[in-house]
Amino acid sequence: MNSSDERRRTSRFRSSLAFPGHGRTLALAAALLGGGAEVAFAQTAPAVEQPVVITIQSTDNVLYRGDTFDYSKIAKSASMTTSVNTAFLMSVNVGDIRTINGMPAKGIQSYQVLALPFRALPQPGQVMADVDSGGLMQCVWQILSSDGKYIGMLYDNGTVGLEHVVIGGSGLFQGITGVHAIMAMAASPAQRGASTSEDPAVRRILGGGQFTTVFALYPKTRPTVIATANGLAVVHRDGKLVSSQNPAQAGEVLTLYATGLGPTTPSVTIGQPFPADVLALTNAPVGVLANGKPSEVLYSGGESGAVDRYQVNFRLPDTLATGSAVLQLTAAWIPGPEIAIAIK
Repeated sequence: MNSSDERRRTSRFRSSLAFPGHGRTLALAAALLGGGAEVAFAQTAPAVEQPVVITIQSTDNVLYRGDTFDYSKIAKSASMTTSVNTAFLMSVNVGDIRTINGMPAKGIQSYQVLALPFRALPQPGQVMADVDSGGLMQCVWQILSSDGKYIGMLYDNGTVGLEHVVIGGSGLFQGITGVHAIMAMAASPAQRGASTSEDPAVRRILGGGQFTTVFALYPKTRPTVIATANGLAVVHRDGKLVSSQNPAQAGEVLTLYATGLGPTTPSVTIGQPFPADVLALTNAPVGVLANGKPSEVLYSGGESGAVDRYQVNFRLPDTLATGSAVLQLTAAWIPGPEIAIAIK
């Protein structure tokens, strides 16, 4: 099915919905009690947000140690080199992202580490500053789709050997927080240490190690189906809302409107509307689960003239039973809140 046709067939629906900004609005009901009666309010604990677990696997990781002080010799050797850890010198790791949660992906994993002198446990009279875990690290992951389109970046600060704190990101990961752990020691082959005299242009030819990095992330925003004045923005091919009076059926092609699906091609500046004269296709892998089963996504892109509003056309699985189905929108391995739609 042509992507342009997929977008145009629901364009008549745009003017019929009232979109109340971004996200959902919660309606609160208040009861007035008279007669001076005492009222006991039961306090419930807030729901604990579950982290999004993302596993990134990278290959050809090489740690270039800053052991070359003659600038004319830096990155000149096409042969494999070796190096050893030296205190107070900066090293740089570079590796290629290959998969994320088992799905093909691209990108660069890189970190800088300042090697510090190893110390034994403190003796009486010494302070904890005399102990360190080997070095201070700053890491970055530039994450691309399998066809090379920009999705976003993750940043962290940490110490060698300890859990790292994710301090933010860009693109679809803007404002994200969390932690991660690099499990390089269990990888085969192990990361290769090289001198900064070695030319990184031959990194993939000479080879390197494999990393598996596991993240537990708390996104600032999640992909979210928009709530309209008349219900959730999930519609039939004729542009009418899916509802209990107008249910969907197994195998039907539906359209939903959402926020938080991230960068597109062509790219659009944050806060600016999507173009009206060209399709702005989402870069990140977008999915729609129906009762935990993947739907076929036919189209995913920014809605023309809208800001942070996307259109996703998808086909429900043929196996859905009558009653209701739970839908969950995902973008770049980040799941959104679950919603329920009626099925006939």
